[in-house]
Amino acid sequence: MNVVDEGVLKAVGAFGGGIASTGSVCGALLGGVALISSIHASGSLTKKDDPRMWRLSYKFSKTFEDIAGKHGGINCVEIARVDWSDREAARDFRLNPDSRRKICAELVGEAACALGAILDDDAKQD
Repeated sequence: MNVVDEGVLKAVGAFGGGIASTGSVCGALLGGVALISSIHASGSLTKKDDPRMWRLSYKFSKTFEDIAGKHGGINCVEIARVDWSDREAARDFRLNPDSRRKICAELVGEAACALGAILDDDAKQD
């Protein structure tokens, strides 16, 4: 999207490792939904959100499930297969060129492309 917002980067900083290294939902999925929300949420507790937020988030979530399915699921622990509480395992994941980190990078790239296509298709409908 060619936009860098330091506040947003700070807000999603702990998405890595499946939400704060818990191995839960992949940060790429969370980040994609956060991006869609940043575009279509009203930003107000009293105003309604644009319904596209829900539709596009659902579509991206289902697309991500398909993409991540070949790696075991949508959770970081299924994709990276790292026990983030084990410092040595986490270090190996980050530093070993043969670790599953390359799979995570590929998944993030595929998710970004899929999200871009979803947003482009939606923009064409306007």
